[in-house]
Amino acid sequence: MAKEKLSPLVVGLGEILWDCFEDSRRPGGAPANVAFQAGQLGCRGIVASRVGDDALGEELIEFLGDQGLDTRYIQRDGGHATGTVTVDSSRADHPQYTIHHPAAWDFIECDAALCDLMSRASAVCFGTLAQRNAVSRRAIQNALAETGDGCLLVCDINIRQDWYNREVLEQSLVAAGLVKLNEDEVPIVAEALGAECGGDVEFCRLLQSRFDVQAVCITRGARGCLLVDGQQKIDSLGMAVEVADAVGAGDAFTAAWISSRLAGRRPREQADIANRVGALVASRSGAMPDLKEEFADLI
Repeated sequence: MAKEKLSPLVVGLGEILWDCFEDSRRPGGAPANVAFQAGQLGCRGIVASRVGDDALGEELIEFLGDQGLDTRYIQRDGGHATGTVTVDSSRADHPQYTIHHPAAWDFIECDAALCDLMSRASAVCFGTLAQRNAVSRRAIQNALAETGDGCLLVCDINIRQDWYNREVLEQSLVAAGLVKLNEDEVPIVAEALGAECGGDVEFCRLLQSRFDVQAVCITRGARGCLLVDGQQKIDSLGMAVEVADAVGAGDAFTAAWISSRLAGRRPREQADIANRVGALVASRSGAMPDLKEEFADLI
């Protein structure tokens, strides 16, 4: 009897934390959000991160386990607390974040279990934020080196506070095959790289040529996205929704881009599906709403 084909394995490598709102707290962290949403989109999503040996860490692990995610690659840290972020969502479409430091995810270790996971991954999403500390930066770069030749390496540029620099950006871009960022981050990244570009398309071409990146996607909120994939340039319109809060919408976009690409969809389809998935998440509260049925209907 033929073996059942396994779904693609998508790893979110980096921070996992609590998004703390005025009246509640919810699970978050960009790579964790991507893994969660990839799971809802039909892939096997796994979070590779680190939490404190505390009640908040236990609650995060329990939540992900209840959602059907494999939590074996979330390390425990007895010396540092589970990460938290204070979210100002007074503008639902443009939340502001205060990311507290240090946190357990600043001290990820590239151990044997993580190396084995990387060797089996179909795609790995990693970001710049989780590399703010030298310990996790070294672990992430070492882990990426363990991936196979066919693995999609997706860099999610997350410009938060002053937790970025040119070295981290360049190392991440060199490692990546795909890059995603939002339109507000484009001029910041261009300046950090000492680059001049006349517009979004020119910026994407610059990353392609300088860092050998296959595709660059710039998200534009309700106005959709720009995807430059090889020689193709695609402007994909957004989907109008009533925004509950935009926390995690960009990460859902990334998860949909990854899952669509792994499914062999054309670049236009990848961009259109990612826009719709991001919009659906923006129409719900929190970064990890249960949208399995909605995603299945959409796709």
